[in-house]
Amino acid sequence: MKKSTSILLAIALMFSLTFVSCDAINNANSTQKGAGIGVAGGALIGGLIGGNITGALIGAAVGGAAGGIIGNSMDKQADKIEEVLPGAEVKRVGEGIQVIFDDKSGVTFATNKADLTDTAEKNLDAIAEVFLEFPDTNLLIEGHTDDTGNADYNMTLSKKRAQSVVSYLESKGVAGNRFDVTAYGETRPRFDNSTSDGRSKNRRVEIGVSANEDMIEDAKAQAN
Repeated sequence: MKKSTSILLAIALMFSLTFVSCDAINNANSTQKGAGIGVAGGALIGGLIGGNITGALIGAAVGGAAGGIIGNSMDKQADKIEEVLPGAEVKRVGEGIQVIFDDKSGVTFATNKADLTDTAEKNLDAIAEVFLEFPDTNLLIEGHTDDTGNADYNMTLSKKRAQSVVSYLESKGVAGNRFDVTAYGETRPRFDNSTSDGRSKNRRVEIGVSANEDMIEDAKAQAN
């Protein structure tokens, strides 16, 4: 029985990955992103990707007509973020948004530091205005470091960096109950830690934007 169950799960996994690949999700338009991923399929792929913003956003997908409505709202919000933060990487993922700050957008950190620079505060001022304009969202804040120093120390430092961003956004009026902070330390580099430029870019925060319960319920009501 256990062997048969394992075979069935493997088959289900294969078909899920075949029909809903990550590339397809990232390349889809707003309606496809919202309506094309059901709750079950989104949760499966989100779990496979693992504990990061991309996985969380895909796993949180509502799907159906309501998902399409949410996706349309997220398109508008993503456009606003790109407008006010031209240096940041803004990606539509599932029914949500992923914002990646690096040295181009100015929200990075000095070695062993969690303090926000003047440039970082200026850019956070800009994105805070967008978050205030679109209040029915949850905000996942991830903190990261380069691989310099002790891994345990870097984990703590990455949390401090994420919390610095949260505290600053709260000071600009963004409600504290919208935030969920995750620290990854040095475990999820985007750039080459063997170069000084790569290490600088890895000392960063990332933000995920997803629909909160109010937005989901409103989208379901519109869909019906």
